[in-house]
Amino acid sequence: QVNLVESGGGLVQPGGSLKLSCARSRRIFSFYTTGWYRQAPGKQRELVATITSLDKPTYADSVKGRFTISRDNAKNTMYLQMNSLKPEDTAVYYCNLDVASSGTSYWGQGTQVTVSS
Repeated sequence: QVNLVESGGGLVQPGGSLKLSCARSRRIFSFYTTGWYRQAPGKQRELVATITSLDKPTYADSVKGRFTISRDNAKNTMYLQMNSLKPEDTAVYYCNLDVASSGTSYWGQGTQVTVSS
C-alpha cells in the first residue's frame, strides 16, 4: 500500500504561480510512472503531466511551457511547478502513482487550485 498526500494548492491571480507537492509514504523500487491529473467542475479528469522513475516527463498540450514536473526520490516527493496560471487551470489536482510491477494505481485526495482575480 502506498499513500499519496498532495499539498500546495490555493487561490492565485491569473499570471501567478503555485507549486504542488505530492509526498509518497514509501519508496518504490520498481519502474513507475507518477503524475498529476486535474478535474474541473462538470468535466472529466484529465492528465496534466507525468514523470517516470527514469525521469522522462510528459505534458498535456495545454500546460506545455508553463508547468514543470519534477521529483526528489530521496524525499519520496513529486512536484508540479505551475507558472503563468490561467482561469482555465482551476480544478482539483490529483497525484497519481502507477507501479508497473504490480499493475496498481494509487491516488491522492486532491488539492484545489483556483485561478481568479
